[in-house]
Amino acid sequence: MPSEPAILCEPPMTITVASSDYTTTTQTPYSELVAKYTTQGPRYTSYPSALQFKQEFTDTNYRQHLDKAGNYAAPLSIYVHIPFCRWLCYYCGCNKIVTKNPNATRQYLDHLAIEIELLSKHICAPRKVSQLHFGGGTPTYLDDAELTELIHLLASHFNFEDSQQREYSIEIDPRTVDDRRLALLRGLGFNRLSFGIQDTDPQVQKAINRVQRTEQIFQLVDAARALRFNSISFNLIYGLPLQSCETLDRSLDDIIALQPDRISLYNYAHLPEHFPPQRAIERHTLPISDEKLAMILLANKRLSEAGYIYIGMDHFVRPTDELARCQKEGRLQRNFQGYSTRLAPDVLGIGVSAISSIGNCYAQNNKDLASYYQKLDAGQLPIDKGLVKTPEDELRAYVIMELACNLGVSAHAFLMKFKHSFWEKFADLLPTLREMQQDGLITISADGIVVSDVGRLMLRNVCMVFDQYLHNGTHSYSKTV
Repeated sequence: MPSEPAILCEPPMTITVASSDYTTTTQTPYSELVAKYTTQGPRYTSYPSALQFKQEFTDTNYRQHLDKAGNYAAPLSIYVHIPFCRWLCYYCGCNKIVTKNPNATRQYLDHLAIEIELLSKHICAPRKVSQLHFGGGTPTYLDDAELTELIHLLASHFNFEDSQQREYSIEIDPRTVDDRRLALLRGLGFNRLSFGIQDTDPQVQKAINRVQRTEQIFQLVDAARALRFNSISFNLIYGLPLQSCETLDRSLDDIIALQPDRISLYNYAHLPEHFPPQRAIERHTLPISDEKLAMILLANKRLSEAGYIYIGMDHFVRPTDELARCQKEGRLQRNFQGYSTRLAPDVLGIGVSAISSIGNCYAQNNKDLASYYQKLDAGQLPIDKGLVKTPEDELRAYVIMELACNLGVSAHAFLMKFKHSFWEKFADLLPTLREMQQDGLITISADGIVVSDVGRLMLRNVCMVFDQYLHNGTHSYSKTV
C-alpha cells in the first residue's frame, strides 16, 4: 500500500498535445477533459453494434449466410453461452438466470445439442476451430460431467484445432472451482482462464453481493500456473458501491502480486432501468464522476509502474503478451469476446442470447429461454434478430476496428482496401477530429490518425466519431470514461 494514496488519486493537471505541425503543452485539467468527453457509447465488439440488429433478420436469412461461409477454409471461432448462476451479483448486466434447479442444465444441454446439430449441417468439416470461448452467466455452473459432455458434443460436430496456437478460454467464478476442477478444464483442452475478480475489498464485495476470499484466488492462480494454462486474465470493475481510491489501491496490491497476464478494468455502468438487480445498489454509495476519474488514473499509474501496457478499451497486458505484440505490429483484432490475436473471420454463437458474425451478417439468438427452446423444438435455429452489413458498414467497421485495436488508421491502407480517399470520404468529420487533436487525443497527418496516450483513455470517443448510427442516441450504452 503506498504511503500517500491521496497523491496517487490526484489527476495530472497538464497533458501534451502533439500535431503534425507542432508539439506543445496545454494547461487542460483532466477533469475538464473527461467532463467534455464523458458520454455513453458502444464498446465496439462489433460494428454496427447490437442495438442496430433488426427482427426482420430470420432463421432463413441466417441459414443462407451459413451456407455461403460453410465451405471457407479459414478457421472458425465458437462462442458458447451458459446463462446459469448460483448467486445474484448486483452489478451484473449479463444475460443470466440465477437458479439452483438441478434440471435446468439438463434441459439446456439437450437444446444446445439440437442447435449444434443444426449448425454443423452448414459448416464444412475442414474448417478448424481456432478459438473457443465459454461465457455466461457462469460456465462453471455446469458440473464436471456436463462440461465434459459439452466439449465432446462440440468436438464431435466441429473440427477442433490441435495446435498450441489455439485459444480455448473459459470464464471462471472463483467460488465455483478448485484445483481439481481446473485440472479437469485443462484436460478438456482449455488453455486460457478468465477469472471474475471485480474487487478484493470485503466491504465492496458485500455491497455487490459477491463475497470471495482473496486467499482462494491466490490458490487458484498458483494451481492454474502449475497446470500450465497459457494465459490467466482478471476482470475488474471500478466505480462500484463503497469503492474509493484507497480501497482500489489495496485491491491493486493484490492484483499486482498475482501477476495475471491480462487485466480488464471496466467502468461500472449503473443502469437499473435496464438491469433490475442493480436496484439493490443504493445510488448514494456509488463514487461520483471525479472519484471514478481518479480511480482509472490510479489504476493506470499502478499497473503501468507494474509493467503492464494499456492497449485501450479497458485492457492492460504484459509487454510479452500476444496482444501487446500484435498491437505493436498493427495486427490486433477484436470480436465479441474482446481483443484477439487470431481472429477467425467467422464467429459462431451458440446458446441463448449468443451473437454470431458470419460473412457480412450478424445474428443473435433469442434472449429468453422459453423462445430459445421453442424454436429449437420446432427444428429452427433460434434467431431473434440480426443484420446484413452494407458496404458503408464494412468501410466504417474497418476504421473503427483499426482505431480500437491498433490505435490508428492509415489513409494509404484505407485507399488500397476501399479505393476511396480517406480524407475525402470523411471530410465532414475533420472539424471534430481537429478538436480532438487540440485536446491531445489524436494526431492527424496526411497519412491518417494516430491515437495518443491520453486518447487511449477515451478511445471509445475517438471511434464514435466514425459511427453513423449514434445520431439516434447513445442512452442505452455505458459511459465511455
